[in-house]
Amino acid sequence: MSKTGLEKATFGAGCFWGVEDIFMKLKGVIETQVGYAGGDFDHPSYQDVCSGVTNHAEVVEIIYDPEIISYGDLLDIFWDIHNPTTLNRQGPDIGTQYRSIILYHNSQQKKLALEKKKHLNSSSRYGKEIVTEIKPAGKFWRAEEYHQKYVEKNRPGKL
Repeated sequence: MSKTGLEKATFGAGCFWGVEDIFMKLKGVIETQVGYAGGDFDHPSYQDVCSGVTNHAEVVEIIYDPEIISYGDLLDIFWDIHNPTTLNRQGPDIGTQYRSIILYHNSQQKKLALEKKKHLNSSSRYGKEIVTEIKPAGKFWRAEEYHQKYVEKNRPGKL
């Protein structure tokens, strides 16, 4: 990270528009951007990702200050904002690009994500097995500009 003390988190929880809108409003989140990650296709476009051939998910990359909001808090919000038991689907959005995924940036994030997933699976919270992928972050491909802050830019009453 270029700014001292800031950290990065990357989550996919369905369509990235709404996910970004939730995370960008949190105290301690410095910056968000939406993009594609988790797949094996270089420089994907939105059309490429929607085709299902890239294996990328729509994700939100979050830059946050861990002195204000912890990675554990971000994980808790991640679990709360989507259904992690539906494979390749969130609500009406269907396809591998909408899968539930945590892309970790260090061993501590991996450990915490796996622990929280295990805890949630052993609880009765969802009633079904969590299918969220947890894997190394790898390359993040920034989505086209019209996707960035989409909900904010298109909120009713906005000029």
